[in-house]
Amino acid sequence: MYRTSLVLLAVGLLTMGASAKSAPPKTPSADQSPAKPAPVPAPVADFDARNPLSVVALLSLGGAKATVVSKDTETVLVSVTSVAANFTALFASCDAQGRACKAVQFDYLDDKPGPTFAQLNAFNQTSALCRAYEDKTSRPHVVFSTLLFADDPFAHFRTQTSAWIGCIGEFRNFLKDPNGYLAAAP
Repeated sequence: MYRTSLVLLAVGLLTMGASAKSAPPKTPSADQSPAKPAPVPAPVADFDARNPLSVVALLSLGGAKATVVSKDTETVLVSVTSVAANFTALFASCDAQGRACKAVQFDYLDDKPGPTFAQLNAFNQTSALCRAYEDKTSRPHVVFSTLLFADDPFAHFRTQTSAWIGCIGEFRNFLKDPNGYLAAAP
């Protein structure tokens, strides 16, 4: 189960266009402390995770098709179609221009028949980040939310999106065999 998460996180990084090459680590001498890795530069100029258009540009660089599908006074909804998964990103508490958003909620819908309420509840108890629910039409969703800050570096957003891709993978594994997944869960 955890191996699948790690593989999906790696695929997510590659899908998001966030892979970076670095030199092999050097072993510090006894009188030196290890050097801190250099920050990974954002592939989008002036990247700001609080701006949905920055996220759309980033996802597009990674091969996904991301588009703003709706915007109102405080929210912006982005639809994403990619090799990894199709999902939405709802940016909340945005300014009047649809920027400076304070949070984003990613949402993945699966069209497979949904598990029982008890199984969904048990799935939620196995994850610290991923939350599952059944919508009004009895279709299962998994969601992941995170706060956004003005001083968040690109690397932080990359980590959040990798965690989100991991949520989708774990949820798909759960939907294949809810009882088997839950029996093996920690």
